[in-house]
Amino acid sequence: QVQLVESGGGLVQTGDSLRLSCVASGRTFSRLAMGWFRQVQGEEREFVAAINFDGRRTSYADSVKDRFTISRNNFKNTCYLQMNSLRPEDTAVYYCAAHSHPTGSRNGAEYGSWGLGTQVTVSS
Repeated sequence: QVQLVESGGGLVQTGDSLRLSCVASGRTFSRLAMGWFRQVQGEEREFVAAINFDGRRTSYADSVKDRFTISRNNFKNTCYLQMNSLRPEDTAVYYCAAHSHPTGSRNGAEYGSWGLGTQVTVSS
């Protein structure tokens, strides 16, 4: 089991940037793939981005491609989501998740550990 804590959310305006962080503890972070998901209340959870165990492979939802960047620092046990050119439709609670397979997945059901989430609100 790995514990995950997100931070970095907040209230910003359209076009602004935010960087989310996810600090992991409890298991060997460098062996885990990581993912970011988001959810609007009353809607289904949505895949945002994923990164494999060593950071060499990434995957993005079409809605965030070219605006968001996922990265990781295995020495700091931290995964990041840099979000640029934010839009009102990016408003959601953002969750990081850990995948026991080093490759990762876009399917949230395959992730075994989740953080509590951080709210991102983008005003128009």
